[in-house]
Amino acid sequence: MQNESLKNKALMGMVWKAVEKISGTGISFIIGVILARILMPTDYGLIGMLAIFFAFTELFIDSGFSSALIQKKDRTDVDYSTIFYFNLIVSVLLYVLLFFLAPLIASFFNTPQLSLLTRVLSLNILINSLSLVQQTRLTINLEFRPQAFVSLLCVIISGSIGVLMAYQGFGVWALVIQNISSSIIRTSLYFYINKWVPLWVFSVSSFKQLFSYSSKLLGAGFVGAIFNNIYSLLIGKIFNARDVGFYTRAKQFPQLLSDLITSILQGVTFPIMTSIQDDRNRLVSVYGRLMRMIFFFVIPVLTLFALLTEPFVRLLLTEKWMPVIPLIQWLCFARMITPISSLNMNILNTIGRSDLFFKVDMVKIPLAIIALIITIPLGLMAVVIGHFITTFISFFINAYYPGKIFGFGARKQIMEMKLTVYATLIMSVCVFLMMKVLPGDFLKLLICIPIGLAIFMFASYLMKNDGVKEVVVLVNSIYAKRK
Repeated sequence: MQNESLKNKALMGMVWKAVEKISGTGISFIIGVILARILMPTDYGLIGMLAIFFAFTELFIDSGFSSALIQKKDRTDVDYSTIFYFNLIVSVLLYVLLFFLAPLIASFFNTPQLSLLTRVLSLNILINSLSLVQQTRLTINLEFRPQAFVSLLCVIISGSIGVLMAYQGFGVWALVIQNISSSIIRTSLYFYINKWVPLWVFSVSSFKQLFSYSSKLLGAGFVGAIFNNIYSLLIGKIFNARDVGFYTRAKQFPQLLSDLITSILQGVTFPIMTSIQDDRNRLVSVYGRLMRMIFFFVIPVLTLFALLTEPFVRLLLTEKWMPVIPLIQWLCFARMITPISSLNMNILNTIGRSDLFFKVDMVKIPLAIIALIITIPLGLMAVVIGHFITTFISFFINAYYPGKIFGFGARKQIMEMKLTVYATLIMSVCVFLMMKVLPGDFLKLLICIPIGLAIFMFASYLMKNDGVKEVVVLVNSIYAKRK
């Protein structure tokens, strides 16, 4: 009975997570296209230059405590309150620090405009710190429906504000206000929906207990923040804001598609897996099924987008963005690997081995450094290709401990994706041929997307790919639940 209840919660959680992410990503995608048509690459570049600083501040505010609360079995209101106040105190200190460092950041990039941008965007640090525990409580209780509501409302309202300001000629400030308004709306709604108010207590013992787990995630997150954002930092320093804008925009679309699929599956299954962490057989079964589903969705979708990048950019983003085409294509292949690597890392958090999570991330630092040393003198394109190579190598590093602990390492994972890759290759050949004969960018997108995905599904069915079975089971379960 308990297993059935957990299964139903996981299923409905996945449904609402899908509603949130598919709708949210679709709306974000449309808003992003509209903004890209109005704004210039330099506007995105200015925001991209600051990405690494805000990545670090978000990291230090949470410090891995959200995952620690999810992973802990006997969490209390004292635990929640302690982490709430920790987040708030750290956010105030970080805001003050960035406020005074803003002129130095502007000087580093030789861009005076960044000083005021940094001080205004840093307000997000204070606002977002208030919503972390609220969102964590909803995730722990597998309440994904209200999270979907909050997410969609934030995207629609803040996106509309951003588009309106862009049309009015505010340039980069349209992106700034869009970002801040989203944070304000999200935080306000979480407090309204959650009905939770922190106690007037800060427990040192609770903090120490949670920090023993989260400290390793903080260290790993620190490494990850460097690994993910150092490219924008150095591109902005060595090249210019326009190149950062191209890189930022090129990274956004593959990331949207990759995150859409991964977050639906992992966002629901992480709290589920932590609840069954003591049942190793069930845990491995859920882990394996999730891995197969990620393969099945991510590989064909990102391959199709890589094939259709040129008509997509020319038709929707306009000619000024044409230099991003090869960047997007390489980043599509990098983002195919990222969700698989993320799952391999998250399984370590699920079983409480954040120490191994940290150790694996430390090993990857030299890779990023070597890649940047080699590629930066060769230009932006070389930097992106180097990023793909390091991402590919990182997959094998991330899969080491899952292979050692669960017997599901890189070799078995590659074998699991074999049929999906074969079906994707068949789809790619068919789409490539269709693009040769179809006139106009609009027709290429309109016809190649649905037919390409249909060819992939049919080829997968003929090959008896387990991913098809997983999709059928999921759809049938949702239909049965509705009845």
